Amino acid sequence: MKRGYVYILTNDRLSVLYVGSTNDLRKRLAHHRRRLIPGFTKKYNVHRLVYFERLPDIDAARRRERQLKGLSRAKKVTLINMANPDRCDLTEL
Repeated sequence: MKRGYVYILTNDRLSVLYVGSTNDLRKRLAHHRRRLIPGFTKKYNVHRLVYFERLPDIDAARRRERQLKGLSRAKKVTLINMANPDRCDLTEL
């Protein structure tokens, strides 16, 4: 069974946050970067990976995605700052 991932993306100005989940993080990030996914991420040019978690499977990732989406922006920022204080783009890691 494939692992799952939950991730947080932002734009270059760090002004918006997007939470998503997938079972293929590299592929999903490539889609975001090429602006192939219509909607919020395309509209706001959200492509910079600032946070992610590996989970046992896609179901766990979807549950965690719902949890993170329920957090306030301040709590999401705290989570990002704990894991990635410089808000580096983690895509290449």
